[in-house]
Amino acid sequence: MLLNEIETEYHREGYTFIAGVDEAGRGPLAGPVVAAAVILPETYYDGNINDSKKLTDTKRRELFSEISKHALAIGVGVVSASEIDEMNIYAATQVAMELALSNLHHSYNLVLSDAMPLENQSVKVIKIIKGDQKVQAIAAASIIAKVTRDDLMLELDKTYPMYGFGHHKGYATKEHVEALRKYGPLQGIHRYSYEPVKSLQYQQMKLF
Repeated sequence: MLLNEIETEYHREGYTFIAGVDEAGRGPLAGPVVAAAVILPETYYDGNINDSKKLTDTKRRELFSEISKHALAIGVGVVSASEIDEMNIYAATQVAMELALSNLHHSYNLVLSDAMPLENQSVKVIKIIKGDQKVQAIAAASIIAKVTRDDLMLELDKTYPMYGFGHHKGYATKEHVEALRKYGPLQGIHRYSYEPVKSLQYQQMKLF
């Protein structure tokens, strides 16, 4: 199955501008959750575009440039670690996706999301399970979101090199957990509602 077959079918039904939406960063212990929305031209197809998790960093970055060059519109939404703690990751992901769509600055009449319901849209939203493996626009959005988030974590790494954000991008690797135990969590960067950050936060509080 070609990755644009589902989009092609909806184009045939009369949907002219289809926005694919996906996110990166639901699981990490640190950093924001980032969503992207992408509208691709109706006739555009790139067989290299795939779920970002199945691509190397080098390939993702190559495709990031290609998508940026050919897309009709790209929008990005970022929700911080503190906001994730306030609202929970599911709600934060929805907010990030809504922000990404509002930042498209282009009209669209259909949204295809990677399995996430979006209640605040005035157009039809279709949730597609494993959409980043089935729909080109969602896969493209997953690449934009992943590279954008990775770059934000690389910037954090420059300020806080002892945590190793450049290597693990905030995920719960052995290196990251060891750094957390040694230096403690960073307010506004680590997700205090996630374990083991939550427990380590209370350990720190007991020391004072």
